[in-house]
Amino acid sequence: MNANNFRSAMKEYEQVGARAQVEGAAPERLVQLMLEGALDRISTARGAMENGQVALKGERIGKAIGIVEGLRAVLDHDRGGDLAGNLDALYDYMSRRLAEANMRNDPRILDEVSGLLREIKAAWDRIVADAVAGAEPVA
Repeated sequence: MNANNFRSAMKEYEQVGARAQVEGAAPERLVQLMLEGALDRISTARGAMENGQVALKGERIGKAIGIVEGLRAVLDHDRGGDLAGNLDALYDYMSRRLAEANMRNDPRILDEVSGLLREIKAAWDRIVADAVAGAEPVA
């Protein structure tokens, strides 16, 4: 198998794996997956930035912004109250900072946004762990 076929096969495998994780997942798990996806794209963008891969950097930052905006779009302001409002403002800030990182080619801004996303993800990880721990065992 040549290198191009191998990369293509791996990409398809990853897409199938991602679809399998999403199908039937609890909403909390979906948020967790979105946060993981944003962090992954920012990490790839940072590497591309360091290696002068302008197109890849822009694509990955764009995808990260899309994920952050997706997280922002699903906020439930009626049930979430102040927390939803605070997350909305934070997601807006992160999207603007990611765009700025792309424009300025500044990896420190990517690190800043990654740190914020990791904090949010840590909270979601606790929520998911608590939900699993509180779940009734299946007979």
